[in-house]
Parts: sequence; C-alpha cells; structure tokens
Amino acid sequence: MKQFAFGLVTAGLIAGALAYSRSDSLEARAPGDPNELKIESGDKNPWTSLKLNNDPDQFTFAVVSDRTGGHRDKVFSQAVQRINMLQPQFVMSVGDLIEGYTTKEETIKAQWDEFDGYVKKFEMPFFYTPGNHDVTNKTMVTKWGERYGKRYFSFTYKNVLFLSLCSENPPDMGTIDKEQQEWVAKTVAAHKDVRWTFVFLHTPIWTAKDLTKNGFGAVEKALMGRKYTVFAGHVHRYQTFERNGAEYYQLATTGGGSRLRGVEYGEFDHVAWITMKKDKPLITNIMLDGILPANLKTPESTEKGVDRKMKPTFPVSGRITVGGDPVSGAVVALHTYDAEKKTYARVAEGRTDDLGRFQVTTYAKFDGAPADDYTVTVTKAPAIYAAPATSTLKLKIHETPNTLNLDLPK
Repeated sequence: MKQFAFGLVTAGLIAGALAYSRSDSLEARAPGDPNELKIESGDKNPWTSLKLNNDPDQFTFAVVSDRTGGHRDKVFSQAVQRINMLQPQFVMSVGDLIEGYTTKEETIKAQWDEFDGYVKKFEMPFFYTPGNHDVTNKTMVTKWGERYGKRYFSFTYKNVLFLSLCSENPPDMGTIDKEQQEWVAKTVAAHKDVRWTFVFLHTPIWTAKDLTKNGFGAVEKALMGRKYTVFAGHVHRYQTFERNGAEYYQLATTGGGSRLRGVEYGEFDHVAWITMKKDKPLITNIMLDGILPANLKTPESTEKGVDRKMKPTFPVSGRITVGGDPVSGAVVALHTYDAEKKTYARVAEGRTDDLGRFQVTTYAKFDGAPADDYTVTVTKAPAIYAAPATSTLKLKIHETPNTLNLDLPK
C-alpha cells in the first residue's frame, strides 16, 4: 500500500491577480482591482513570496465512499456537514449509498428518501454512482431510473473529463456491459484533448482475473495513452494500485460497515480530497473525525445505523512463525465450513506484526471470534496453508480467551 497523507484541510481561494507596491503609503495608490493582494513591500519582508496558490485551472472536489453493508449511526450525515466546512466545488461518490437488497418498493423509496435528505444538504453538487446495494435487482434498477435517470454519465470541468460508470448490471454484478463499453470509448474519443480524466465506479473490477469478460479491459483500452485516475469502493478497505502508469484507488468507508482497525488495515471513515492542479491531481485522505468547526463541536445528526446480528465473540491472539522465524504482515483468517453446501465462509481475521504476533477481529477491532470450529489459513507461509480447502490447520474457539501459536514448516 502506498503512503498517503491525512490532515485537516482548510481551503481559502483568493481570486484575481497579484499586485504589490513598494510605495510609502498604500492609501496613496490609485484604486485598483479589489480582488488583488495589496501590501507594502520593502527590501526585506516577513514572507516567503507573493505568488498566490490561485491558478485559474485549479479546483477541488471530494469523493465519498461506501455508506452501506451495515451502516453506522450518524457517520454519513455528519460527513455531509463536515464536507460543507471544506467547501469543495462538488462531491463525487463510488456507490453503495443505501442498504438495498430488497424488492419491496416502499423500502426502496424510504431508503432513497432518507439518503436524498442528507445529500440535499450539500452546499455544492453531489453526483451519484450506483453500487451493488443500490441496483441489486431489476426492481431497484427501475427505481434508480425513475429517480435519477442514467446509471452512467460524464461531464467536463476546466478541461478535465469525469466518467461515472455503472459496474453493477444485475444479474451480472461487477461488470461493464457492452453498451456501456461502447459509450466509454465514444466519450473518451470525443474528449481527446482534456488535461486529465477521472473515473468513478463501485467495484474495483480491475482485480478480476478476466478483464475481457467483465468489460473493464475495454475501459482501460479506451483510456490508454491519456492521464487518468480511477476511484472505487466496495471492499471497505483502502488500497492503492498502479496500472498502465495510472493510479487506482480503492477507498475505505464513509459510514459503511467496517471493522475500523485503523490506517494500518485500511479501515477508517474518510473522504478523498482531490486538488486538481494545472498538470496533475493532488490526492489527500481526510479522516472524518478530524474535520471540526471553530467551536470544536461534532455536527448534530439523527441518522440511525443498521442493527447487525452479531454473535458473542471471545479474544483470539497468537503468533505465527515459519521454521522458527516470525512471519510479518501475514493474514491469519478463520473459516467455518458448511458441510451441506460444501463451502467455506471467512469469519474473522488478524494480521501479524514484525514479531509474528496477531489479534483476531470479527466485527470490531480485535474483538476475537465466535465460539466455533474453524479452518485456519495463513498467507506468507507455505502454499498449502493459504486456502481453506487445503489448509490442515484447525482451531476450536472456546468461550474464554484463546491462543493460537503456530510454527509452520518451511
């Protein structure tokens, strides 16, 4: 994972040209443009320069990520108020805006009414991108069309092209259909002289094995040879990728279900803040709880989260070594097995530190795992232990603190 910056951003735009004088009196100067910076300058001055960071080609926008999959109280609605404090030109999204996964029209309407009530409080435009929770089935696709029309679209601003794609086409989820592929190719070709292109979609389908089959290969082909950046969500875990000389961002959450283990795990609530400079974008991740008004009070909100069905969990910790040597950065995962369906389900996981130590998380940071029988997988170890179907590691979690120390053969 690349390094990325976090911070509290305070944006101030000073429009107009720069003017300064070494005259003895500012009042003696003839009236000029009121937007100019006017200051009395001497041979020595208490400033570094008077070249303002106000290039007319520069602008800022924010990107919000997943709100669903078990959204939490007050996070997204407060994010709207926090973003208003930062005053970007507009706000983009990467989908999963409502919980969805229903064919009940009254439920769909109620969820969209609630969500629209939040985003209408933005003091700048908000652009919708559909996620799998938003267009789960034909009924939800129809309701999207009735409310918002297109599921994919484009626009330009200051000679920058924005593409909002639909990666969810039920029943073929995680795909870009043929019609949309052709639309992307035509849209990109019609804007060959833009200085940058931004792409937004819900699922990071560039990680799939067959990009021809899921349609993303056609999107990348259309983008070939130009400067662009891609944003997605879906996984609820921050990760960066580099493909074709371009940067791809898989964002974390803006209130969606998350274990919230922190920056090290890519699990946090944030907005991506993009400053489009003259030649390239500057991308910053802003933690939501770091955006506060002058009085330091958390914004008011009545947004209710989703009640999640959670089993009691019990602490699980341990240490992984291979041939006696600690394994750093390995993912230790616990899987249950359904004998009837003959499938494994990943329930909990942990990550080893430099000494090979780990703590397991199921629902929230280091809460452990439910009491059950598990197959254990370990990455960065011999391949046999990487998949539940081949791993010989078994573990029974008891209703007490549990310890798992493994020294695996090389």
